[in-house]
Amino acid sequence: MVEEQPSSIILPKYLQEDELSEDVRVLLSTLPTAKGWFVNTIYQYQGFWYSPKQLQGLLNCQKHFQAQDNDILLATQPKSGTTWLKALAFSLINRKNKYPITLNNQDHPLFTNNPHTLVPFLEFDIFHVKDVVPDLSAFSSPRLFATHLPYALLPESMKNSNCKIVYLCRDPKDNFISLWHFSNALRREGSNSLDESFDKFCRGINVGGPFWDHILSYWKETSLLEKPNNNNKKVMFLRFEELRMNTSFVLKNLAEFLGCPFSKEEENQGLMDDILKLCSFENLRNLEVNKNGKRPSGIENKAYFRRGEIGDWKNHLSVEMIEKLNDIVENKMGTFGFRF
Repeated sequence: MVEEQPSSIILPKYLQEDELSEDVRVLLSTLPTAKGWFVNTIYQYQGFWYSPKQLQGLLNCQKHFQAQDNDILLATQPKSGTTWLKALAFSLINRKNKYPITLNNQDHPLFTNNPHTLVPFLEFDIFHVKDVVPDLSAFSSPRLFATHLPYALLPESMKNSNCKIVYLCRDPKDNFISLWHFSNALRREGSNSLDESFDKFCRGINVGGPFWDHILSYWKETSLLEKPNNNNKKVMFLRFEELRMNTSFVLKNLAEFLGCPFSKEEENQGLMDDILKLCSFENLRNLEVNKNGKRPSGIENKAYFRRGEIGDWKNHLSVEMIEKLNDIVENKMGTFGFRF
């Protein structure tokens, strides 16, 4: 059963669990459960953990989403660089016709919209309402979407189409710390302890977890170790660390993958640098919309901008914790040729 909150408390939409279809309620009664980081209860569905509202959106998306060959999907785990990737991808594909990069007059949509508004999540923002099939005709081509779903749970139409998928992952030590801070920022009462949250993360019990299965679901689509004859140009696999340390190089490759490469003229004009400045952590965090705005879900935009750094885990994790996570990565992922 879905645990209910006291009726006297008005919850933000991301915590509400009352508007679920009957088939989802029936499904929830059959699934393994655990205490959630954000909500009372999360449910294990086909190996991954979700809140009831997420599961509603997931099933709706699988049932109703019809991919187009020129669609672009940004796939991540929560707190692995999603906000930044959305800003970069939106700026890249819209720079030539719809939204030129204009740092001086501030006409670009990123000045007045959070990146999550400009690039909606399929399961959270589009297919989250029960018994409603959304009209996607207003989306211009190429349609740009995001998801936290693993590859195996994507709609079949997306896996069978020629759409492009960009997957961004992050060192699980930093991923965990960012997720822990984010969960505490969103909790209505109390906080998740570091030790308890770490134990759950290592057991894969967090929204979208286990992290190793999520990462591997996309890695296997690009790995020559798994698919020796793989010429797959469908999935571009990125690490947050390489994006952070070699941003210009990765941005150029990302533009080519998305079918909107930089021209020599654009490079000479410094357009890549302009995009990087526009989408930088500092610029986005200091915009009015991200300091005081809110998502339709009720989440404050500022919650998405904490530090955006590499190595913050050094300020929180013990030697034993570090060794444990490193061992999990090696044991779960090393045999597939994956290492951070």
